Amino acid sequence: MKASARLVVALDSHGNSVVRVLRSMTPLTLVPARRVGPVALVHLVSSVTAPLGGDSLSLTVEVGPGACLDLRGVAATLVLPGSSGEPSSSLVRFSVEGSVSYLPEPTVVTARAHHTAVVEAELDGHAELRLREVLVLGRSGEAAGSLSSSVRATRCGKPLLHQQLVVGDPLVDGSSAGLAGRRVVGTELLLDAKERPADGGEWWSVVPLAAGGTLATALGDDVVTVTRVLDAI
Repeated sequence: MKASARLVVALDSHGNSVVRVLRSMTPLTLVPARRVGPVALVHLVSSVTAPLGGDSLSLTVEVGPGACLDLRGVAATLVLPGSSGEPSSSLVRFSVEGSVSYLPEPTVVTARAHHTAVVEAELDGHAELRLREVLVLGRSGEAAGSLSSSVRATRCGKPLLHQQLVVGDPLVDGSSAGLAGRRVVGTELLLDAKERPADGGEWWSVVPLAAGGTLATALGDDVVTVTRVLDAI
């Protein structure tokens, strides 16, 4: 299955952030909240089970000057194998002149799945982006499939971050150079004007980026533990 969706948010004459363009395609269903205010809230709903092996999904998000978007998931994403044995892929592209918070629910990498997830973000000089990813290695009692997750962010064409995370190799995931045997890994990228010092604790760290912004990483045995750490950043 190939599917694409597009979302455009801009300011209206009253200073409210409103959805100007909304185009969904199964399984990528965009559901805007019925409210008026400075921040537009849109939920991303998977209207059928996806991604399956062989699926190719893409979402384009554009946020105009001064506009603010809160884009959230409503349920965990299950990355599943398909009958063909082919890998699946997803691509999310952000073009931001205002502010975006993208907080999807966790992604569960089920057995025998092979998935590639890419997020690309281009920000203008004053744009802000909050991006979270929480990966769960397999369902309860299940070995994980494989997933490669990449994030590429630029501001006015200049690189801010290019990071790739690969999970699903038991030897690497179980090693101290990988996930140290933890079942859940979460990252949160904050690209804004706020300065945050380097910090860390047991199984988590906060690292300032050289070109501005902050990257937080947390490991844990369950989603609740990891998301609590990220919420506190």
